[in-house]
Amino acid sequence: MRAPAAPDHRHPPSHTAAPEAALDGERSLTANEPFTIALLLATAGVLLAVAALSSRITDRLGVPFGLVFLAIGILAGSEGLGGIEFENYGFAFRVGTVALVLILFDGGFNTPLGPMRRVLAPAGVLATIGVVATAALTAVGARLIGFEWNEALLVGAVVSSTDAAAVFSALRASGVHLKRRVGVTLEVESGANDPMAVILTTIVTRNLLEPGSFAGWRLPLDVAIQLGVGLGLGLAVGFGGRALLLRRRLTAGGLYAVLTVALAFLAFGVPTLLYGSGFLAVYVAAVILGNAPIPYRTSLTRVHDALAWLSQVSLFLLLGLLVFPSRLLDVAGVGLVLALFLVIVARPLVVSLCLAPFRFPAREAAFVGWVGLRGAVPIMLATFPVLAGAPGATRLFDVVFFIVVANAVLPGATVVWLARRLGLESREPPGPPAVLTIESLQPLRGELLSFYVDEALAVAGAPLAQLPFPEGASAMMIVRGGELIAPKGDTVIQPGDHVYVVSRPEDRPLLQLMFGRPEEG
Repeated sequence: MRAPAAPDHRHPPSHTAAPEAALDGERSLTANEPFTIALLLATAGVLLAVAALSSRITDRLGVPFGLVFLAIGILAGSEGLGGIEFENYGFAFRVGTVALVLILFDGGFNTPLGPMRRVLAPAGVLATIGVVATAALTAVGARLIGFEWNEALLVGAVVSSTDAAAVFSALRASGVHLKRRVGVTLEVESGANDPMAVILTTIVTRNLLEPGSFAGWRLPLDVAIQLGVGLGLGLAVGFGGRALLLRRRLTAGGLYAVLTVALAFLAFGVPTLLYGSGFLAVYVAAVILGNAPIPYRTSLTRVHDALAWLSQVSLFLLLGLLVFPSRLLDVAGVGLVLALFLVIVARPLVVSLCLAPFRFPAREAAFVGWVGLRGAVPIMLATFPVLAGAPGATRLFDVVFFIVVANAVLPGATVVWLARRLGLESREPPGPPAVLTIESLQPLRGELLSFYVDEALAVAGAPLAQLPFPEGASAMMIVRGGELIAPKGDTVIQPGDHVYVVSRPEDRPLLQLMFGRPEEG
């Protein structure tokens, strides 16, 4: 019997080859990394720049800006001119979630609490009962054209929420301002209805994977729990963050934006981990923070506005990259039928029924019903079933994309015309051409107001020295056309002027008797 050969120490065992191979791979990755990251950043920079510069197209075409960004994403995709191969639904979903958190936080942060209180009831009904009813009616329409019930319900849930940003982008481009009640109702509804759509989509996707696993009687209970947890924790984060910002002085102004972003992420993450609606919590927390006299509030508004725009552009571009135009042809028929059903039947009928108890005039209810545009949220929600591996999920994604685009084009192109046709255009004066702000680390007893001088006001044509300003108030600047005027006693106020006044809070009623309602910056 031959003895076993001694091990050859000159050739290490095979199991030691793996670390060497891994090390070689890391070296190769390190060598290529500068080029890889440079290519990635250059591509992202080109796409973002093209998207931002192309936003002017929406002014000319009268369509929501999101469609332009989607189109750029599609053109840059694997079947477009760019040839970028991207089909990572998981990455798109994660980026989309972060983007939606920042978009909702910005929307809540800029929602004034006063007007919101007046429309909270009708907007709340539209954002809850209205979403469920829209999903149910759309599901009926999908079932009538051949979808199975589970798939029909999923389609209805995914496209049930609206996007006010698309509406207001079209209105701003045309210079049209909606009457306050209609505009705030649309804004609050769109900010508050995404959570319900997310809840419905999650529940229906779970039932699609495990048919019969979710009893119908559990739906109201599940919705109530998620909304209750989201509302409660949103209030907690909002008031807690408000106290923190007012009492804790940070070493640099930029850190306040870091802290508010952290609060936005906490407002989403904690309720979601506790089976609550993180999206509702984000919106509620933002409303509380945005209506508080927190330090650097004006700068924070600009920061979150920029973050929201970056989020929207990035989200639309990513979702556009996920789209394969060749697949859309297969769903064009059912997509167009469902889009028309949603626009002409489901949404207007649901809105009219929801607003009936609040005595909305027929023309206002008709406008709200017609302009319930869809945005990036339904497309993002359509990635839920794809990630979950639900049967037919890819086809569903294509159907939803088609519905969103068709829904945005038809009502989106008629928003301005319909607002004027129904007499819903506000007669408010033009916005202030300049915005003055006072940044302070602590709340100041006083406020800076701007007023537009209408020719019907008694102050028009009067010198400043003759005006009965309260003792604690004074005009500090006048903007006349493109000229800045330093106010003096003999300066005559002219119609069309924008007068900036510093005053105490108790002086506001008298100033409003003189100049009318203050402008919103």
